[in-house]
Amino acid sequence: MNKVRRLYRSRFNRILGGVCYGIAEYMNIDPTIVRIAWVLFTAIGGAGLLAYLICWVVIPESPYGT
Repeated sequence: MNKVRRLYRSRFNRILGGVCYGIAEYMNIDPTIVRIAWVLFTAIGGAGLLAYLICWVVIPESPYGT
């Protein structure tokens, strides 16, 4: 039986909203890579900030303690 993976924002490992850490945890990569990519995405076109805010609202916070 396959375990269903869900995307959640982190409750504790966050700098702003926990979105980057949640995405990194879901993709099983280092959160620093996701944060740097997000900053570059924001600096290049400016759409990264809007995308982050949308993800902050849409992605639920983790129901688990970590």
